Amino acid sequence: MKFKFLIAATLATSASFACAAADTYQIEPNHTYPSFEADHMGISVWRGKFTKTSGTVVLDRAAKSGSVDITIDMNSVDFGHQKMNEHAKKPDIFDVAKYPTATFKGNKVRFNGDTPVAVDGDFTLHGVTKPLTLTINKFKCIDHPMLKREVCGADASATFQRSDYGVTFGLPRFSPEVKLAIQVEAVKQ
Repeated sequence: MKFKFLIAATLATSASFACAAADTYQIEPNHTYPSFEADHMGISVWRGKFTKTSGTVVLDRAAKSGSVDITIDMNSVDFGHQKMNEHAKKPDIFDVAKYPTATFKGNKVRFNGDTPVAVDGDFTLHGVTKPLTLTINKFKCIDHPMLKREVCGADASATFQRSDYGVTFGLPRFSPEVKLAIQVEAVKQ
């Protein structure tokens, strides 16, 4: 009888630990801004950001695994220059009427000890999906004093060739390389 009880207790403890280990975080849109920089004819670097982002992050720190599912509203592009914002939305650059969102779906979170350091996934821009790795330069979780819940934040970066995604405006005068710098905060659900 003791043996059956011990097995049942062990299974129950293991099941509750496995269920409790994965945490889901909702992206906080007022603290998450994917930004980018791109060449302007070799004479300057233009920087912009997207002001509307949504999504979820799932982390299982014990199993050192997780996933990321982010959607960026391409209509929210902001260079700090209204005419450039309008031009970027047109068919010759982002074509937001046809491709209103960009997405990143990360399926592999890499850890160094207990800290996530990279996410491998698929980035979809301008209707084209390609593998992309986000490097996590900084990661921290706190018990948020106002929200009374855990909030995790990260600074992530990546580089890609926009021409690989069919965004070819200005080539070859403009370099195809785009650098991403992403500030993100997410609230535990």
